[in-house]
Amino acid sequence: MTTRKRRVAVLFGGRSAEHEISCISARSVIDALDPNRNDVVPIGITRDGRWHLLVDPPVLPSESGRMPEVTDGIGRTVDLDTEGATGELVIADGSREPIDVVFPVLHGPKGEDGAVQGMFELAGIPYVGAGVLGSAIGMDKAVQKVLFAAAGLPVVAWEAVREPEWDEDPEGVAVRAHGLGFPLFVKPATLGSSVGVTKVHGPDELTPALAGAFRYGRKALIEHGLEGAREIECAVLGNDDPVASVAGEIVPVGHEFYDYEAKYLDDRGARLEIPAPIERATMERVQRMALTAFGAAECWGMARVDFFLRGDELWINEINTIPGFTSISMYPKLWDASGLPYAELVDRLIELAIERHGVERGKSTSVRELGS
Repeated sequence: MTTRKRRVAVLFGGRSAEHEISCISARSVIDALDPNRNDVVPIGITRDGRWHLLVDPPVLPSESGRMPEVTDGIGRTVDLDTEGATGELVIADGSREPIDVVFPVLHGPKGEDGAVQGMFELAGIPYVGAGVLGSAIGMDKAVQKVLFAAAGLPVVAWEAVREPEWDEDPEGVAVRAHGLGFPLFVKPATLGSSVGVTKVHGPDELTPALAGAFRYGRKALIEHGLEGAREIECAVLGNDDPVASVAGEIVPVGHEFYDYEAKYLDDRGARLEIPAPIERATMERVQRMALTAFGAAECWGMARVDFFLRGDELWINEINTIPGFTSISMYPKLWDASGLPYAELVDRLIELAIERHGVERGKSTSVRELGS
């Protein structure tokens, strides 16, 4: 008996400033999918939001000499059928392509924030990762911190600033920022990959830092910078009974902090220590806190949870519901060190997506059934 292959749509690119990183991550996922079990359906989204069914996956920077991107004309235009809940792609010529599960490898707004997850829900198709609510929480760093504090997790002193506040009362915002104590980190509240992040050493640097953050969104986050703190990360995997990986440490090399260049443009920009050279009790504490954060943020499937460690003090920084999936990204490396290789991790995430979809589909959609 021949088992039918799963048709896995890998969705990447998108309308955020993390477009190129998404393409690199997608290529790694596509390469890891077992061709004996899966038919890969690569779908690239252009910067202005058009979906294209591609013949080939994105080209990696090492092969092309430049960062990959999705542009018009590289594939057939497609849409997701969200009306009939058929789990099909509708191609421009009217033909259809069935898909069994979507693996979104989208970073940033319009991809990681619940927008496309809502489309998958309307289409009635399983998808990897957090649902609409968890994705929205995972995208907004300010909302995360409120929920983490409510769950009893320690967070660094912070302030959220909306662009109109800054425009109307920059002096008041500056006073709030000064109250946190320098140095500060200023970042867009709804973006990742360290895009738009600036380390602010003194008052004169605050204005350009906020201007840079507001280039990418209307809300910025100002956080107290913990001098001498180590950056610790932990991966979480699962649905109702999630598990945490070993923790790892990121050590910037030649960079003041783990910025965009250190992450993606400088091959020697950081050193990953996996497992992190920390005491066993601290490792277990990180894992417990990561699982607490996963639940507080209403996550499913996967997430990477980031921490700051200074001495014996541990603070949660943020949660990422679609962490980087490049060959050098922390999330897959943490699971590899925990005994789950990249290809098996990708397969497990797809299984979790299908499992969760089955549970959700079994819930009643009729009020009449309540009395039966």
